[in-house]
Amino acid sequence: MATIVTEQDEMTHNGEELPILSASAKRMKIDKLLATPLPTYDGSVPGSYLWTKLAFWMIRRVSSVQFRTSSTSTAAQLSTDGAGAMCCGWHTNGLMDPLGIFLNHPKEFVVGARHDLVTRPLLGWWTRRLAVQPVVRKAELLRGGCTEEEAAQLNGRSLLALSSGIAHGFGCVLFPEGTSHSQSHMIRFKTGPVRTLLAAAALAKANDLPLPHLVPVGLHYRRREHFRTDKFVEFGEPIELDETSIPTEMVDAVGRGGWVEPPQATVHRVRDRLQAHLPALTPNTSTWEEHRALHLMAHAKARDAGTRLTSWQDEVLAAREVRRAWPNRVASFPPEPLEGDSLRSASEAAELLEARGLDGRDLGPKGHVLRKASLNRFPGAVLAVLTFALLFPFALTSLGVQIALGRLLGDSTDEGLDARTSFQFLAAFFGSMLVWPVVAAVWTLIAWYNRAAVGDFTGWGDGWLELFAASSISGLLMLYLLCFPIFWASGKAFAAAWDVWVDSKKAWTRARFPAEQKAELARLLGELTP
Repeated sequence: MATIVTEQDEMTHNGEELPILSASAKRMKIDKLLATPLPTYDGSVPGSYLWTKLAFWMIRRVSSVQFRTSSTSTAAQLSTDGAGAMCCGWHTNGLMDPLGIFLNHPKEFVVGARHDLVTRPLLGWWTRRLAVQPVVRKAELLRGGCTEEEAAQLNGRSLLALSSGIAHGFGCVLFPEGTSHSQSHMIRFKTGPVRTLLAAAALAKANDLPLPHLVPVGLHYRRREHFRTDKFVEFGEPIELDETSIPTEMVDAVGRGGWVEPPQATVHRVRDRLQAHLPALTPNTSTWEEHRALHLMAHAKARDAGTRLTSWQDEVLAAREVRRAWPNRVASFPPEPLEGDSLRSASEAAELLEARGLDGRDLGPKGHVLRKASLNRFPGAVLAVLTFALLFPFALTSLGVQIALGRLLGDSTDEGLDARTSFQFLAAFFGSMLVWPVVAAVWTLIAWYNRAAVGDFTGWGDGWLELFAASSISGLLMLYLLCFPIFWASGKAFAAAWDVWVDSKKAWTRARFPAEQKAELARLLGELTP
C-alpha cells in the first residue's frame, strides 16, 4: 500500500522509500512516449546510424574534457560479436553512468531511460534518433503520473524492444537500483534488468541465437560532482545463463510475439547471483567517511612499502583489498560498519585532509607527513597556462555561455548532487552545437571587417583571405570552419589550465597546513603504519 506524504514529497511502497521525483520526471506525456521510435536490429546500430555516430563522437570529445583521467579493466574479453550483453552497475552519477559503459564496451547498445529523457527539449530530439526507449518507474506510477494500464503498455513495449535488441546481439544498460542516488553502497536490487535479460534469452532461444549474458560493471569516480575528476570503469566476470532456466512456455510465447513473465524463482535466482557479484565492484562501505578512511589506509600502506598509488584505478583496487582483508568483517547487504582502532585513526586522518580539500595522494614519502610540489611538472604547468592565455579570447567567447549554464543548472537542479555533472555535460554537449556556430560567425565577421588590420599584422596583405582559397568567400568559409577546432583546442587548454590551478591550490594548502594539525596527522599515520 502506498503512502503519500505531500509535505516532504516522499513516498514508501512495500516499506521501501521511493526516490524523490524532479519536476521533469513528474510531467508525463503518455501519447508522445508511446510514439517513441522503436529500435531496428538489421543494421549495426539500433537507431539512426548518422546521428548515433555523431552523438557518440561528440560525447567522447566532451568526456575527454570533463574527466581528467579515464581507465577501464575487464575480467573477460569484451566482443562486438556474438551474444548480447546486459550491463548492470550501481547508479550514483546520473547520465555519466550509462555513458561510461557505452564508451568503454565495444558493442552498440539499445537504451532504456527515464521517460522524460525522450520528451525534453533538445535532449529528446537526440534520444529519439538514438531509439532510446522510455520507462515508467514505480515512483512515477504511484505518484499519479499515469494509469497502471498506460504504464504497463509503455513499459511492456519498451522492455520488449530492449529484449529484442539484446537477443540480436546488442548491449543494454539497466541499473538494478532503479534510480541514481548518493549512498556509498548499493541500496536495493530490483528485478527489471533480470526480467528483461530472461525475456531476451527466450527470444534468442526461439530464434536459435546465442543466449545473452549479464555483465556486472563497477563505476568509480573520485569525486563524482567535480569537474575534471577521475573515472574508472570496471567490467566484471560475465554471469552466464543456461537454457534450462528459460521455460518452454516463455520461448513459445515470445516466438509468437506474445509475452509471459519469467518464473519468479528464476528471476530471483539470477538477481541473487548479480547481487553476490556487483557490490564488490562498488565502494560497498557503510558511509563515505569509511570509504575515505579505506582509501587513506591504502595510500598509507603503499607509502610504508616505499611506493605510491599513481592512478585512480590503482587506488580503487588497493582500497578494496584493504576492505576485503579486514579482520572479522561480516559480508552483508547493505554493508555493516567496519570496526577497529586502525579504522578510527584512518577516519580521523582522512577527515583532517578532507576538510582542506586533500586526500591520500597528498601524503609525503615515509618520514614526511605531506609531499612537496613536484618541480618536474613546472614546465608543463607553465606551458598549459601560456597556451590557455593565448587562446583565452576564443575560450571566453565559445565556452563562457556553456560554463555559466552548466554551473547554473548543475547547482540549482532539484535532482540532487548525483545529477550535477549530468547537467554540466548536457550544457557542454548542446552548447557546442548551438553556441559555437553563432560564435564562429561572429569571429568570421570580425576578421572580415578587420581584414586590412589582419593583413598588416601578419604581413600577408589585404588579400590574405585568398592565400589558401580561390576567392574571398571561400576563404571566409574556411575561416569559419577553422573556428571549430580552435574552440575545441581552447576547451582542452582550459581543462589543462584548470588542472594546474587545482594542483597549485593543493600544493599551497599542503605548504600552509597548520603545524598542530600536521602533528596530529603524523600521529594518526604512525598508528596506521607503526
